[in-house]
Amino acid sequence: MSSVIDDVAVAAPAAHPLASRQDGTHPRPQLLRGAWADLTGTWDFRHDDEDAGTDAGWARGFPDARDIVVPFPPESPASGIGDTGFHPVVWYARTIRTEDLVAAGHGTDRPRLLLHFGAVDHRARVWVDGQFVGEHEGGHTPFTFDVTDVLRGNGAGAGAGAGTGAGAGALVTEHRLVVRAEDDPHDLTQPRGKQDWHQDAHAIWYRRTTGIWQTVWLEAVPTASVATLRWTPAGPTAVDLSVRFRGRPPVGARLRVALRFDERDEDLGTTEFDAASHHPTLDVTVPIGRQRNGQAEDELTWSPERPRLVDATLELLDADGRALDTVTSYLGVRTVGVGGGRFLLNHHPYDVRSVLDQAFWPESHLAAPEPLAHRREVELIKDLGFTAARVHQKMEDPRFLYWADRLGLLVWAEAPGAYEFSPVAVQRLTAEWIAVVERDASHPSIATWVPFNESWGIQHVVDDPAQQAYARALTDLTRALDPSRPVITNDGWEQQHTDIVTIHDYEGDGTRLAATYADDAARTAAVSGIAPSGHFQFVGGASDVGQPVMLTEFGGVDYQPGSKREDGWGYTSATDGDDWVARITALYDAVRASSFLAGSCWTQLTDTMQETNGLLNADRTPKVPIEQIRRAVTGR
Repeated sequence: MSSVIDDVAVAAPAAHPLASRQDGTHPRPQLLRGAWADLTGTWDFRHDDEDAGTDAGWARGFPDARDIVVPFPPESPASGIGDTGFHPVVWYARTIRTEDLVAAGHGTDRPRLLLHFGAVDHRARVWVDGQFVGEHEGGHTPFTFDVTDVLRGNGAGAGAGAGTGAGAGALVTEHRLVVRAEDDPHDLTQPRGKQDWHQDAHAIWYRRTTGIWQTVWLEAVPTASVATLRWTPAGPTAVDLSVRFRGRPPVGARLRVALRFDERDEDLGTTEFDAASHHPTLDVTVPIGRQRNGQAEDELTWSPERPRLVDATLELLDADGRALDTVTSYLGVRTVGVGGGRFLLNHHPYDVRSVLDQAFWPESHLAAPEPLAHRREVELIKDLGFTAARVHQKMEDPRFLYWADRLGLLVWAEAPGAYEFSPVAVQRLTAEWIAVVERDASHPSIATWVPFNESWGIQHVVDDPAQQAYARALTDLTRALDPSRPVITNDGWEQQHTDIVTIHDYEGDGTRLAATYADDAARTAAVSGIAPSGHFQFVGGASDVGQPVMLTEFGGVDYQPGSKREDGWGYTSATDGDDWVARITALYDAVRASSFLAGSCWTQLTDTMQETNGLLNADRTPKVPIEQIRRAVTGR
């Protein structure tokens, strides 16, 4: 294979070193090809407070640019900008060069070039060489543009690089990529999560994240290729697979799916399916050979204690058996559900011991400071003794989910809330939620979907039929998109139609907390009428029907070793390290003594800006030796 760039043949690259599943830095960890070009790094940047750039022609380039390090948001120190003021419109620019096209794997058998964005908050418009290629709304979800024709200079308005002497259809040497991002800090209809709409962070909200905050990358694909895939375990003997194709597979094309269990160096079988007559989506059931009758099921299933993964290779073959496209993936064989008042993992009761993770870094905000920070985050959570994480008010980078899959951590996947109820707010959150469920449904680590938290965006759900209908509808829509997982309607209080009853309770005294959750009588009191949170537990005619009950926010004990923030706070405070550990232990002893709690979630993993109630400092160092925290959390 060769790549034709500016009429010069360039040898095809070897497999990209980051394409390995074991590396964990690929921005799309469950659909890998052997080559991709990472476009992050230093870009040109400019604020556009007057929103004059579009009319001024900044799509072709803009004056007075500053350097920014992508993907770090301009509010963050890591970006090199560090401006936390109100700047609703920003512009980015970068040159795409020959080496980027080569790294992307462009060649005669992979002629289409895709430009991928992991996430741009909140609204993005994109140009290449002055030609508009597309737009996207939704600050937490990925989007892709096919830029092949623009890069060849065939479109009207092609700019820099179009006159380099390339022949018809050949890719020219350099191209200018420009991105305009719009994120109005005062628009409360946008799903924003913990991003503050005030100038300075206050209460439980943090610095904003504007513009590009996940990986931008370039990938070459065949004319007919695998666009997306989704794995759904179908019991111990098979897995359901849904594949969407980009471009129509040719007559006679087949999809070959090979599964392998590397832990035992075991081939789990290869199956072929007709691909030509299933454009654009192929839905099939792939058998797991060794599991024909479900024997030795426990040797293959995924859990936090044994996070076994099955590797998969998908090949799109032409009628003669030649590979048109090859991608690698992985899956976990496991089930999650509820029954008998318990959370069930692989059909067995499982006590969920979770921690609230704001996934915010002081130097880089919602963006991780570097890709492998996601691995360290998962490792720390497990080292502290937790089996799960509630990623709070954020649709997390898929690379975090990769490490949760690989290292063994259950994840509560939660939508970032808006703060207004209106038709626009409903449309925006629904669109983003659909996209993230589709993006993340294949990750075995995700155990539960949480579309709402503490009535954010549905502040009057107690007595507003429209808001009640919205909460029920999004819950049912989630079940329609993914019937394989429980759904929590509105985490914390004011719930309807929920699969798990969740309670937020920041009582700081362990004895009183133990009494609140002691036995069946205490359960009835906690979920009836006004809950310990001070809110109605159920609204809209809903009631307790025996669902599992979890204490999904508790703790929040402030402790600041060393120098203290004047604005630092927690729900209760400790005087020193020994007192802090004793308080954690007493609160967890209360949870462990409950006869009915099916799980819990401690607030929170790290100090986050003015919230100093983390188990770890903001830099992820433990406040006391980590063994002491683990003993308090686990009782062991």
